[in-house]
Amino acid sequence: MEQWLLAFTLGNAAILTNACLLPLYPGLMAFLAGNANNERAREASALLGVLVLAGILTMMVFIGGVLALLSASFGSVLTYLLPIIYAVVIILGLLMLTGRNPFATLQTAQAPMLRNPYITAYVYGLFFGPMTLPCTGPIILSAFTLGSGIGTLASGLSYFFFFGLGFGWPLVLLPVLAMPFQRRIVGWLSRNHDLLNIASGILLIAVGIFGIITELLPQYQPGFYLTPTAQLVYWAVVAIITVAVAVVYHNQQVAKEKTSETAA
Repeated sequence: MEQWLLAFTLGNAAILTNACLLPLYPGLMAFLAGNANNERAREASALLGVLVLAGILTMMVFIGGVLALLSASFGSVLTYLLPIIYAVVIILGLLMLTGRNPFATLQTAQAPMLRNPYITAYVYGLFFGPMTLPCTGPIILSAFTLGSGIGTLASGLSYFFFFGLGFGWPLVLLPVLAMPFQRRIVGWLSRNHDLLNIASGILLIAVGIFGIITELLPQYQPGFYLTPTAQLVYWAVVAIITVAVAVVYHNQQVAKEKTSETAA
């Protein structure tokens, strides 16, 4: 259950920080709906959104299956890989905190545009993950790295399914909203992109530290166990830190805007 919640949360973080493709997505869905020869454009948009989500889930489950099979093959050395896995997640979180994205220089992949808009939507979903790497690469790589540490095939598939669900559910919702609401949501996400990146960085660091405490320390200190209450306190502290950072960031932005207005 914890793995599913973590995967879903990381999926949400990946899509909400996606300033590369998300602003263009409603327009693409409107274009495909217009080519669907359907008088009920909103129903067509809803179906297209579901097909995009289906494409995302298909790709994520496929990747999850491959990684689960690989981790099962190397199960004997998985214990030694855990420190590397959590170190990678923490490093990527620190990079997001400092506004650095090692994937930013990658060229954005393009999904093919086919004659059938519904097939195009599904294929777009298949390619959506790779297309977002230049923008949300640290979160996606962290999610995949954590997923590779899951031993069983069923657990790996369910982890990546819930990651894909968190990554794709907004893509179902956006096309069916009225255009003004679409613009407000996308505009808010674009304006607060840096803040969302910072929050996602804090999340990745917290996940890495939590993994070290709950999975690595018990191996070196037998009998060590973090109680459910302690885990709840840990995540409550993480939430408080995230909110505090968001408030400080917001106040700084307001101060900058006032300074700019005064100078003008």
